[in-house]
Amino acid sequence: MQRRGERLTGLAGGAFGLAAIVAFIAAAVTSLLAIGSESGFAELAADPVILPTLRFTLLQAGLSALLSVLFAIPVARSLARQRHFPGRIWLIRLMAVPMGLPVLIGALGLLGIWGRTGLVSDMLLALGADEPLSIYGLSGILLAHVFFNMPLAARLLLAGLERIPGEYWLMSAELGMRPGSVFRFIEWPVIARLLPGAAGLVFMLCATSFTLVLVLGGGPAATTLEVAIYQALRFDFDPGRALSLAVLQIVVTGLILGVMVFLPAPEETLADSGRSRRRFDGVPMSARSADGLVLVVAALFLCLPLGSIVIAGLRADLGRLFWDPTFLSAAVTSLVIASCAAVVSVLLALLLVHGIITARGGRQGIAEKTFAGVLSATGSLVMLVPAIVLATGWFLILRPYGEIARFAPAVVVAINALMALPFVIRILRPAIEDHRRATGRLVSSLGVSGLARLRYVDLPVLMKPMAMALSFAMALSLGDLGAVALFGAENLTTLPWLIYSRLGSYRTNDADGLALILGLICLALTILGTAGDDRFREARHG
Repeated sequence: MQRRGERLTGLAGGAFGLAAIVAFIAAAVTSLLAIGSESGFAELAADPVILPTLRFTLLQAGLSALLSVLFAIPVARSLARQRHFPGRIWLIRLMAVPMGLPVLIGALGLLGIWGRTGLVSDMLLALGADEPLSIYGLSGILLAHVFFNMPLAARLLLAGLERIPGEYWLMSAELGMRPGSVFRFIEWPVIARLLPGAAGLVFMLCATSFTLVLVLGGGPAATTLEVAIYQALRFDFDPGRALSLAVLQIVVTGLILGVMVFLPAPEETLADSGRSRRRFDGVPMSARSADGLVLVVAALFLCLPLGSIVIAGLRADLGRLFWDPTFLSAAVTSLVIASCAAVVSVLLALLLVHGIITARGGRQGIAEKTFAGVLSATGSLVMLVPAIVLATGWFLILRPYGEIARFAPAVVVAINALMALPFVIRILRPAIEDHRRATGRLVSSLGVSGLARLRYVDLPVLMKPMAMALSFAMALSLGDLGAVALFGAENLTTLPWLIYSRLGSYRTNDADGLALILGLICLALTILGTAGDDRFREARHG
C-alpha cells in the first residue's frame, strides 16, 4: 500500500515532468502556428516547393520500408532455420550495430563502398564500366535506409519466428511438408502479423530522416520535409516556407503515428510451449546452401561499410586531428551537451515512470487511469514533433531576442533530451516496475520511505539500468545532427557538425578520421552501458 506522502510526491513529479515536456513542445508548435496564421496558410500552401517535397518524403519512406522488410524476410528466415551457422550469434549482434551507429558515420561508410570513389565503383570501372557509380539522390537514400533499417526489421521478424512452438516443426517433418508449404502454413502467419508493425516503424523512421537525406540527397529533387525546413532557414532564411513545411511535417508524423496505433505491435508473437525448437526444414543441403548465401550477403552488406569507416579513419592523421584545437573544442561541446541531455532525459523519465506507477497503484479512479495513460503516451508525443521542427519553432521564438547562438546550447540540450526520452523510458520502466513488485510489500511493512528507501533499497538495484539509460542517451545525443544543424555556428560546433563541415569542404580525409573517433566514443558508451544486459537491445527495437 502506498503512503499518502509518497503517492502525492509521485503524482506531482509525473505532472511536473509532463508539464515541462508539453510546455517545451507547445511553445515551438504555437510559434509556428502563430506566424503561419499571420502569413496565411493558403498562400503558403501554394508554394511550389511544398507538394513535391511531401511527395518525395512519402515516396522514399514507402520504398525504404518496402525494401527493408522484403530483404529482412529471407535474412530472418535463414537465421531462424540455421541455428548452427558459423558466426550466427555474431551476425545477430552485428545487426544491432547500425541501429546504434551515428547516422552521419554510417553515411560516410556507405560512401566509402558505394560512392563514386568507393569499392563498388572501382570494381565496375575495372570490369569496363564507363562511369563510376553515384549513390546521390533517391537510390542512395534508399540504400542507406535499408542499411540502417533492414537489421531492425530482421531482428523483429526473427524474434517472432524463434517463438514458434516446437511442435509445429515436429508436425511438419512428420507430414513431409516441402519448404514452400512450411513457409505458407507456419512461417507466413507469424511474419504477416509482424510485418505491418515493423513496416510502420521503418516508415516512421524514414519519413523523419534528416541526416541521411542531407548527406545523400544530392539536390532539390531529393529533399524531404525536414531537410527542406533546414534549407529554408539556414540558406534561404525564409521563415514562411520553413513554418509551412514544419506544420506539414507535424501533420504527416501525426497521421503515421495514428495509423501505427491500429497496427499489431512488432513484439506480438506466438506463445512458446517450452519444447525444443529444432527445425528440420533447414537440414537439406539445398536449404543450407541457400540460407548460407543469404547470410553471407547480409554480413557483407553490413560489414563492408563498417570496415570502410575503420580503414578510411585509420588512413587519416589521427594524431593531428586529435590534438587539433577545433576538434578538442567540438569534443568538449559535444560531451557537455550529451551529458546534460542524458541527465535531463533520465530525470524526466524517472518522473514519468514514477508517476505512472503511482497512478496505477492502489485503488484507481477515472482520473488516475487517465493520468497514467497520458504519461504513458508521452513517448509518442515526443515522436510527433521531430527535432528539426522543434528547433524551427524555438528558432522563431528566440529570433527577436538577439543573437540566437546564445540560447542554442540550452535548446539543443532540451531537444536531444526529448529525442532520447522514449528509449530511456523503455530501459527504465521495466526495471523500476520489476523492482517495485519485488520490494513494494516488504518496504511498506518495514516503514522504509524517503531518502532511506532511495539509498538502501532503490539505488543499489536501479543504478545499472540508470547507467545504461545515461550511456544510451549520451550516445544518441553525441551522434545527433538534427538540432545542431540549424543552430550550429562557430561558437556551437559539435563533432557531427564538424564532420559534416569537413565533408562539405571536401576535406574527406579529415571527415573520415573524425568519424572514426566519434564512432569509437559512441561504441565505448554503448559497451559501458550495456555490459551484461539485454535491455538495451529491447529498448532500441522494442
